[in-house]
Amino acid sequence: MSVYITRENKVLVQGMTGQEGSYWTKHMRELGTDVVFGVTPGKEGQAVDGVPVYHSIENGLKEHPADTAMLFVPPKFTKDAVFEALDAGILKVVTVAEGIPLHEMLQIRKAALACGAMVVGGNTSGVISAGEAMLGMFPYWISRVYTPGKIGVMTRSGSLTNEVTAEVVKAGFGLSTLVGVGGDQVPFTRFAEVLALFEADPATEAVVMVGELGGTMEEEVAEAIEAGEFTKPLVAFIGGRTAPEGKRMGHAGAIAAGGRGTAKGKAEALVRAGAGVAARPREVGPLLRQALGV
Repeated sequence: MSVYITRENKVLVQGMTGQEGSYWTKHMRELGTDVVFGVTPGKEGQAVDGVPVYHSIENGLKEHPADTAMLFVPPKFTKDAVFEALDAGILKVVTVAEGIPLHEMLQIRKAALACGAMVVGGNTSGVISAGEAMLGMFPYWISRVYTPGKIGVMTRSGSLTNEVTAEVVKAGFGLSTLVGVGGDQVPFTRFAEVLALFEADPATEAVVMVGELGGTMEEEVAEAIEAGEFTKPLVAFIGGRTAPEGKRMGHAGAIAAGGRGTAKGKAEALVRAGAGVAARPREVGPLLRQALGV
């Protein structure tokens, strides 16, 4: 079983006629995603890979039911695109844009929470349910080695995700769903919220979390474990252990300051909660096998 996205979801793609939108729409469809229409203002009547394009979500929904939106739009247009989807009743939205203005990130998260939607991103590769469907920009080689299985993955990183997940596969496991929450300062969906989906999924037996310095999402996961809100095995790898305090490392959200958000502090909180914490990516597989007793 998968969380968030399956073959059953009907997906609309905003920005589908652009270079990235058209390229990744084709790849998503090849991996099983049911893309029913695209949206680009002024491009109604066109088609991408056989999928019709409409001027607005409202126009597209008149002809095709949809429940999920995938956004390939520039950062400055992301807020309007997300709000258009939410206003149309779409409750699952993924946006890959990096560099969305901070105040607009806050507005997007507030709006999503208000209407019970789950917006994933920004600055993310997206979401992939192995053997089912994909939303986002996962390279061909990586998306095809993700075989269906019982391990959920949630991550803030792109490159670290590939390395850590390769160790999961090497250890003999497949994936249920991989959710990239993104590396920006205000992720629209937080780790603890994704964790609740994996807890409710009977086919996900354990979760791997790829975290980074900065923010408090990893500590929130430790709190969820301690509170009994998440009861399955969890193995984490936290990037940025050697980063100096106050220095931003790559992602906008990867900054530790004021004594909080350090990779060391996150790892210690997770260990206290009973999670397995890998010092190196190659330790993730053995820790999973130990946690699952295999």
